Amino acid sequence: MFGLGKNGANRHFLSMYCIKLELFCSTTTPNLMPEFLVNSLGYSKEKAITASTKVTFLKPGNNKPDLVLNFFKQIGLDKTQIKMLVSPAPSLLFADVSKTLEPKIKVLQEFGLSGSDLVRVISRSGIFLRTGLDTAIKPSLEYLRKLLSSDEMVVKALKRSPALLHYRLARAMAPNISLLQNLGCPSLDIEKLVLRNPRIFLQKPEWLEDIVERVEKDFCIRRDSRMFFYGVESISSLSKSSLDMKLGVFKSFGWSDSDIITMVQRLPLCLVASEAKIRRMLKFFMGELGYESSYVASHPTLLMFSLEKRVLPRNKILELLKEKKRIKRVPCFYTVIKCSELEFLEKYVLPLRDEMPEAYDFYIKSGK
Repeated sequence: MFGLGKNGANRHFLSMYCIKLELFCSTTTPNLMPEFLVNSLGYSKEKAITASTKVTFLKPGNNKPDLVLNFFKQIGLDKTQIKMLVSPAPSLLFADVSKTLEPKIKVLQEFGLSGSDLVRVISRSGIFLRTGLDTAIKPSLEYLRKLLSSDEMVVKALKRSPALLHYRLARAMAPNISLLQNLGCPSLDIEKLVLRNPRIFLQKPEWLEDIVERVEKDFCIRRDSRMFFYGVESISSLSKSSLDMKLGVFKSFGWSDSDIITMVQRLPLCLVASEAKIRRMLKFFMGELGYESSYVASHPTLLMFSLEKRVLPRNKILELLKEKKRIKRVPCFYTVIKCSELEFLEKYVLPLRDEMPEAYDFYIKSGK
């Protein structure tokens, strides 16, 4: 009942023969892959052995990994960057350089990527090297070219977000582009947002639709406002819980909903600052200088400067000038903070170099 038939016996014999042959080969032909990874890319022995289980058995005489390594070095990648590419997919070391790797790099070079920019994009988009050239890479680059109008803009987008090369962009971005166009958003503004933050266009349309709705309803930023897309960019970078916590910081200093809306309408990027920075800035401007929330909300740029490197040092210089009666009319502090570094030095700091060298030295050192 449980005996083997003739065919079954043959299959059993063949199976045992293959197993023995495999064991024989594995004991007589060493796998050189772990040694290659250790010596060429600086892997630890443990990680090299683990990585070697994911790739083809490297036999003596197989020089593909050396060819791939040399190709990457010729492009300009260093050992660390090559390791970043290889670690997720060691099989990349067995790619055909002339048929697979070179054509993909050439396409990027034809768009104008070269030198350190090319190296940076490649090292941060390893999946690109394992993606089909004609089925995905070329169509995606052509889509970007049509969307952004020039190869130069395509290069800018890739430098900003090398991960764009991981996607079939026509499929991923088109629905969100259409969504914004249907809402009446100008094409030029859409292009600018793609360049600043292409990640937004790789999300599901429902996600972007929700962001747009929150920008319009929660913060009353109109679609025709030049701040609308900055609002989309800022809100899209925050989880709802993170946004709520930041708004909670403003409210803890007595801000009304109207104050918050005014601030965001004028400068949505204020919301990107960390909770700790928002708290420090409000503590100084409202606690120490006595500004009202409505004033800070109307001058949101105040919250964007560095407290330690710009606000406090300039405030100190202004206090010293007032104390020494070196200024007839005390300027608005907002104007003082906004002025360029060169203008502030010439107008307020350089005159102190001889009379108050310690104040001059303090300011010069504070900006370092």
